[in-house]
Amino acid sequence: MTDLKDRVDALRWWHAMDLGHGIRTPGHVDTGKWLPRMHLPKRLNGMSVLDVGAWDGFYSFEAERRGASKVLATDSFSWGRGGWGSKEAFELARSALGSNVGDLEIDVFELSPERVGTFDLVLFLGVLYHMRDPLGALERVRSVTGKQLILETTVGMLWTRRPASAFFPDSELDQDATNWWAPNIPALMGMLEAVGFAKAKVMWGPRRFPRRIVGKALGRGRADLSRAVVHAWT
Repeated sequence: MTDLKDRVDALRWWHAMDLGHGIRTPGHVDTGKWLPRMHLPKRLNGMSVLDVGAWDGFYSFEAERRGASKVLATDSFSWGRGGWGSKEAFELARSALGSNVGDLEIDVFELSPERVGTFDLVLFLGVLYHMRDPLGALERVRSVTGKQLILETTVGMLWTRRPASAFFPDSELDQDATNWWAPNIPALMGMLEAVGFAKAKVMWGPRRFPRRIVGKALGRGRADLSRAVVHAWT
């Protein structure tokens, strides 16, 4: 297992995950904290799962662990098209776990039933705010969702009940020029309805912030931002 640990330590990881044998990846994201917030079904027996923007594959492997009969991990940017990560981390984790999760390097806007099929459950976690065209991205995701979508994203504009979205033309959000949009919850729910989801529910997320609190925060240079998890059904 020394060789596995050396290979793990040589890579950059986004997801912290247990690979067994006392080896845990040094990820930036505390998956132990975030996993309960996603409200994944406890069992996925017999279901097909698509993980869009899988990166290191933590949620892909978790879906397999929960009994999914077919799991496909997809990514492009984080597997070597400009992000600081690589597909090597995903491949090492899959090998170490003895996983049968499939993989496909494909952009969100290339998703279609013809290219990948349709899936009972689609995971779209931490991706939407990276999309220059978030509504178009959701249309592609909806086209391959057979039953349910689990969406996690940055949200903003929390002081208003009107559908609205913050726009980041440069690198204002986390010093990352690939972060573009932070819709509020009403906008997010409206977008999901617009692309054809029949119903949606916020499973974890922020409360509405009064304008006076937001004003003070913005005065200190802090944005009106949080994260949210939404489940949607076809």
